[in-house]
Amino acid sequence: MTKPINVPFTDQPVGIPRLQRRQMLVFGAAALLGACTPPEPPEAQAPVMPTRMAGSLDFDPDVIYASMPDERFPLEGADLREVDEQFLRTMVPAPSGFAPGTIVIDTADRFLHLIQSGGRAIRYGVGVGRQGASWRGRARVGRKAEWPGWTPTATMIRYDPEKNGPWVRGMPGGLDNPLGARALYLYDGSRDTMYRIHGTNEPWSIGQNVSSGCIRLINHDIIDLHARVPEGTPVVVRN
Repeated sequence: MTKPINVPFTDQPVGIPRLQRRQMLVFGAAALLGACTPPEPPEAQAPVMPTRMAGSLDFDPDVIYASMPDERFPLEGADLREVDEQFLRTMVPAPSGFAPGTIVIDTADRFLHLIQSGGRAIRYGVGVGRQGASWRGRARVGRKAEWPGWTPTATMIRYDPEKNGPWVRGMPGGLDNPLGARALYLYDGSRDTMYRIHGTNEPWSIGQNVSSGCIRLINHDIIDLHARVPEGTPVVVRN
């Protein structure tokens, strides 16, 4: 586990430099992957952590993953007992070669880095697509949403009509929505790639190959990331 750097950081979105496109995104089975189907939960669900006051800018898990009662759909404290400590939000040395304001996702290591100034990065643990459903390349955040709606693709409805069929006209945002509390929609130019960086209320899935191809964070982490990055933020996915 990388030792965190004990330095303060800003809670304001960082500036986004203009990057030249180096390569097109590589996509596979986008219609299926874009739906970001949640995995099946474990048979036994552990109780949530006790309610704590949120809002501090330190990295104390009891603080940053505490209940968020002021959300449109109030969040309980995240149950972190099944999450490896390395996947909790922290500050680390930044991966080299990226400008401040860039989102860098390492799908093999299950980390998302938001590059800061001074050689630092905020690191979040992520869940990624199942084997064979991973992807790589460059994109940008083309759209942001709070408590987004979700609509299964035609492929997903054919694959599991009982589960996905009722939502053919879309599932509204909420605690049971597969996209969680926030979503960042990744675009290639003006084209929606159908890939998202989004939340999940299943912390146990972080650090795992679980979703249908999208990048998932604990709801508390996607809320934090969503607040820090504007539309247009460059995204680099490495695997």
